[in-house]
Amino acid sequence: MDLDLCYISADEAVARFADKTLSPVDLMAATIARAEEVQDHLKPFTFTHYDEAMDAAKAAEARYAKGTPMGPLDGLPIGVKDENMIAGKPTSNGSLILKDFIADTTSVNNERILAAGGIVHARTATPEFSCAGYTWSDMWGITRNPWNPDLTPGGSSGGSGVSLAVGSSTICTGSDIGGSIRIPSSACGVVGFKPPYGRNPDDPPFNLDFYSHTGPMARTVRDAIRLQNVMCGPSPRDIATLRPKLVLPTDYAPIKGWKIAYSPDLSFFEVDPEVRRNTEAALDVFRDLGATVEEVDLGWREDMLDAAMVYLDHVFGGALAPMLPEHGDKMTGYCRSLCEKGSAHTAEEYVASLEVAAEMYQTLGPILEQYNVLVCPTNATTDVPADFDQSTDKVTINGRDVNPFLGWVMTTPFNTLSRCPVISVPSGFSSNGVPTGLQIVGRTYCDGDVFQAALAYETALGGWFGSTASRPLLHRS
Repeated sequence: MDLDLCYISADEAVARFADKTLSPVDLMAATIARAEEVQDHLKPFTFTHYDEAMDAAKAAEARYAKGTPMGPLDGLPIGVKDENMIAGKPTSNGSLILKDFIADTTSVNNERILAAGGIVHARTATPEFSCAGYTWSDMWGITRNPWNPDLTPGGSSGGSGVSLAVGSSTICTGSDIGGSIRIPSSACGVVGFKPPYGRNPDDPPFNLDFYSHTGPMARTVRDAIRLQNVMCGPSPRDIATLRPKLVLPTDYAPIKGWKIAYSPDLSFFEVDPEVRRNTEAALDVFRDLGATVEEVDLGWREDMLDAAMVYLDHVFGGALAPMLPEHGDKMTGYCRSLCEKGSAHTAEEYVASLEVAAEMYQTLGPILEQYNVLVCPTNATTDVPADFDQSTDKVTINGRDVNPFLGWVMTTPFNTLSRCPVISVPSGFSSNGVPTGLQIVGRTYCDGDVFQAALAYETALGGWFGSTASRPLLHRS
């Protein structure tokens, strides 16, 4: 197995497919070999489709030989989260309740990926119904962080984060209702983009939930742009999708002269000192690029996160609660707990959470008018066990217990303020080996701004995963 081939970027792979210096068949063979090497220990995947993927790679090779690729993803191995559907294929959502479910439709995102030539060689692991910031389920077991297998890779798109970090997918999909793209992107040291609400289609009913987003995960910013440009755009199957389609460029002007706002803790989060240290080191990179960085006070309060929890319990938990009477015995404890909370909340509490969202934007909105972007950490700590259970376990940061559901990540406020695009990029490593991440938050619907800043930062650092020394030690070959 050629491990360097497993870590090739989508941009380079497609260019080499086109000039015939690389075959999609060779890339797929290396990717599958890598996936088989890491699966038993790290469990990034649920269902795999390796034989079909090799056949699809041969078909892609033939198209490139004729100079007629299907689209910008043709021949690329793409891990698709085991949440959205592909007709005729199983989709489990990490739940024993759906262990025999076969989809009869294909989600719009997956339709677009397949139409662009993407090859779904495997489905990436999630916690049950994607309702946790870590990734394990009774159906699929524990997905582990490749940098430190005792700790979580984050969730709910944890399988995607792991697969990218170990080189067993070229690009992956994720979804994000409280941080589920950005949490594993940070914990696994990859790039993840939460688009603004409505930019990308989703399946009902969550396409109508403004906290909920689908988006790309990748090892490079340009690869995230490549997948985002395929996923985004209006769909006749999703009334919430925006017109017109936004096509992001892959090259941007320098950020010299930019003003960047910095919040170390969003005014109320407990943040591990190592996370803060890495965030501040990243800010020096922006300064070296000619940007001005200024610390700001958002004036947000801890009860604002409580309001987000009420919203998620009410909408997310409420959507799952009807399964409790018949299937509660098959659920994980953390999923059952969310369902029970959803049944307990009132409409008045839900409306109050919307009022809190409006209050939060009263400070963020004016700040983003004065600055190009806001920067803050992604996850507040890296020290969460792989088998963590938010319904029974605690998270302690700086000697203080925090909300075990989403109090240890700094992502959820930007689901509350969902029209702001947010990208997470790596910021370094903690002493336990787990990566840390940096969120770049843009003005509402100004997707290009966060990609411009992220690409400038990535370019200044020289990227990630480019050498053996910059990859997870556990599974080097």
